[in-house]
Amino acid sequence: MLPVCIRGNLWWGKQNSSVSCRFGMFEFLSNIAKDSSGKLDNKRSLLCGLGAGVAEAVLVVCPMETIKVKFIHDQSSLNPKYKGFFQGVREIVREQGLRGTYQGLTATVLKQGSNQAIRFFVMTSLRNWYLGDNPHRKMNPLITAAFGATAGAASVFGNTPLDVVKTRMQGLEAHKYKNTLDCAYQILKKEGLLAFYKGTVPRLGRVCLDVAIVFVIYEEVVNVLNKVWKTA
Repeated sequence: MLPVCIRGNLWWGKQNSSVSCRFGMFEFLSNIAKDSSGKLDNKRSLLCGLGAGVAEAVLVVCPMETIKVKFIHDQSSLNPKYKGFFQGVREIVREQGLRGTYQGLTATVLKQGSNQAIRFFVMTSLRNWYLGDNPHRKMNPLITAAFGATAGAASVFGNTPLDVVKTRMQGLEAHKYKNTLDCAYQILKKEGLLAFYKGTVPRLGRVCLDVAIVFVIYEEVVNVLNKVWKTA
């Protein structure tokens, strides 16, 4: 069985890197997209979220997810060949080259791009609705958490099918599929439409909580940085 510490390190490293990349890129893009009054409208937040998701997918999520899925599938086989994290990564690169850590890139970009586009669009829409004509209105962390959970739920229902395809494309049996479209077609043909929504309920609970917490932390950090910047 794959040691818990390895899976934990993979998850923790991916989470930290993903969040940093996602919000860093979103801040960069949103600063460009804001209007003269400093407001980011809903449509532009969708595009900024899409850009953040694509950057996150290419730089962090795809290689980390590919390695994680390969490790999990390998440990489920009768003769596991990966003895540890570094040995496993070396083996993947030796056999398949750097490309072996980027399997399912198209599916990952589609999944992560749509994921963050939905989340930031819903979050910005709810924030703009709540603030109304008063941009200086305080947002309670509980309100932010509720909006974040709603954004997380919307993203789960919106892109779980892409997540299923992405996972299949990154597994050890990815060779069975010609490309992302072929993978989706084979799942639909052999397993039916409901196969695209496997794991929706457990994912819903995890994602809603995760997104709520991340957005609360993000908002509070931005508030602190704004105060420090103004007094600098």
